[in-house]
Amino acid sequence: MNTGSYPLHLLVILFTSVFTENILLARFLGMCSFLSVSRQVKTAIGLGAAVVFVMTFTIILDWFAYKWVLQPFGIEYFRFILFIIIIAAFVQFIEMAIERYSPVLYQNLGIFLPLITVNCAILGASLFMVIRDYDLAESIGFGLGSGLGWMLAIVAMAGIRQRLNNARIPAGLHGPGITLIIAGIMALVFIGFTGVLAGK
Repeated sequence: MNTGSYPLHLLVILFTSVFTENILLARFLGMCSFLSVSRQVKTAIGLGAAVVFVMTFTIILDWFAYKWVLQPFGIEYFRFILFIIIIAAFVQFIEMAIERYSPVLYQNLGIFLPLITVNCAILGASLFMVIRDYDLAESIGFGLGSGLGWMLAIVAMAGIRQRLNNARIPAGLHGPGITLIIAGIMALVFIGFTGVLAGK
């Protein structure tokens, strides 16, 4: 790759992971907490920020673990276990920090905060990193972009759902029905960016 175009290449990875390859709306990973915690914007921002932090930093640690431990010893098949251990450790750190500095947010997030450990979007980002053979800089851009894309999607959904509290919705669409319809429309909007920039 031309070194002069490398920064642009990283920008493309960041842009596509936020929009055209949004890990939530294009890959449908992390839907459970997305649908459950997107009732209030404040709560959605808190969970989204936690996901951005966890996804960005765990993908860095996962990259080092994969390149420096798993590959040299030929034990790549342990990546699922090792990645989950790294993710769980970071989530525990985030959970303790939120409980200490924002008890209200901690109560609002409830069970979904520790469930970041098994959020398939976070594990999925690390696995995509391996499959696409990203280097460290590409992995950081992809992890950050994927986290920001997930946060953008859940905050947008929370804003829409808050507005719908005062809207006249047919009785049969209340709750999960209208939420899934909105998620589908949002997915179409994000995928509509396809072709603007193409990721690796």
